[in-house]
Amino acid sequence: MTLLSVVKDVCASVGIVIPTSVFSGLAGDRTKQEMLSLANEMAQRIAYDTREWTKLKKTAVLSGDGTKVAFDLPANYKRMTLRGDVWRSTSALQPMQFIPDTNEWIQRRANNWYSSWGEWTMLGGQMLIQPVMSSNTTATFIYMDKNCVQLAGGGTGDSFLTDNDGFVLDERLLKLGMLWQWKAQKGSPYAEDMGTWVDALGQAQGADQPAPILVGRLPISSWTRTSTAYPWPVPT
Repeated sequence: MTLLSVVKDVCASVGIVIPTSVFSGLAGDRTKQEMLSLANEMAQRIAYDTREWTKLKKTAVLSGDGTKVAFDLPANYKRMTLRGDVWRSTSALQPMQFIPDTNEWIQRRANNWYSSWGEWTMLGGQMLIQPVMSSNTTATFIYMDKNCVQLAGGGTGDSFLTDNDGFVLDERLLKLGMLWQWKAQKGSPYAEDMGTWVDALGQAQGADQPAPILVGRLPISSWTRTSTAYPWPVPT
């Protein structure tokens, strides 16, 4: 589905005129402007706020040169994953230590203190790594891609630019999300539509990556010929 097809479906469902184009005549059409704004907001909300989608996880590799300390982040960088480990190629067993407090980072540099596995922090939109990585050393980490739109002209972006652009995730989620949010903004009953979106979102989230493993090396399933020994909720 394209942006135009999603908008057409939403317009048909809410009972407004179905457009032949979203971008043609956009400047003078309030409804098209609202639809485009809603499509961008909902696409970004689904991509950024609901889950760390596997489609949006990317790998970055920073290469040392013997002098460089501050490294630019990838152009499509949105944020670190929740775990946010940074692995130095010289240590395969332990990730580098994250120093969240800038003052502590400065203090450690002033005292020439270092973790045995290396240290990193974020400052000024860059990743700082100490001690300096040699020319044959790299730092690798996973981050979330900010580009949730598949551009019709090629590549990806963080907002829709043409009628034929698509959503990189399930476009039905975008349609259902726009539907309930449009009704909410117009003061119409939207609880049932929101519930449908939440159900679809939960289904997509559950299928996005394998089920968690509590004990052992394989998920519990029929083909492993295993059963649940403790069928009650896990204590927290």
